[in-house]
Amino acid sequence: MNEIAKLMAQLAPKEGVNDTYLSGVRVFRGSQYASRGPLCYSQGVLIVGQGKKRVYIEDQTFDYDRQHSLVMTVPLPVECETFASIEEPVLVLMVDINLVQLNYIVRLMDEHHQIPKDLNESRQSGFFIADSTEDMDCSVIRLLQALQSPLEAQVMGEALVLELLYRLLDSPNAAPLYALSLSHTRLSRVEKALSYIHKHYGESVEVDTLAGLVNMSPSAFHRCFKEVTSSTPIQYVKKIRLNKARELLQLQKMKVKEVSIQVGYESTAQFSREFKRYFEQSPGEFARL
Repeated sequence: MNEIAKLMAQLAPKEGVNDTYLSGVRVFRGSQYASRGPLCYSQGVLIVGQGKKRVYIEDQTFDYDRQHSLVMTVPLPVECETFASIEEPVLVLMVDINLVQLNYIVRLMDEHHQIPKDLNESRQSGFFIADSTEDMDCSVIRLLQALQSPLEAQVMGEALVLELLYRLLDSPNAAPLYALSLSHTRLSRVEKALSYIHKHYGESVEVDTLAGLVNMSPSAFHRCFKEVTSSTPIQYVKKIRLNKARELLQLQKMKVKEVSIQVGYESTAQFSREFKRYFEQSPGEFARL
């Protein structure tokens, strides 16, 4: 087991997501293979210490593993497959992207003329793969070491996350991360619309409303939205509602009809059909697990 995996294992004694002493930083442990299935990834950085995960986003497939980190510049519904075993569990450091920290670094890089020149021409997808480097690994190790102690996490944690973000911004594929920070980019406009969706998914969400929110025409917004998320706005809203419904059924043990209303469905029957089509289980079957 490499040093990064050893440090992650110490921070993740239980299956699933383990909190650390630093807010916004968690470690995931999975000790068995998990077949391809839908879930929603938050805005953040996913760094693998051991094992491998495969992400399916519409017709695209990406692996992230010890050599490749996954950076989600916006929250995205995806499908994920996990490659792990009891002997070799998958271990993943999960770091939320703090926009205040990101904006601070990008402003300094702008002052030093280090902002990429082709941001508006480059494709601004809502995610990218960052190759591991020696500098990145050193940053990850320092952060994991600090997280072993509540005092060190409090004293040095935020500075070490800042360093990690800087290393990511220095990687060749980081244009979407810059675009997230700069207010005039297509990605940052779509991110604002996504924030609205995540706050109002239980209400009626109209494409025209979202387009107006970010000062774009409906046709331009639709085009940019699909570029960033690989989904249409309607598809995205539906997937967010269904993922939220699964959380409510799993964590709060709510009744199916109550859940369907809370996530914005007028018809419980329609909700049940779409839930089963998406998760390959009816909401009632899922609730009984």
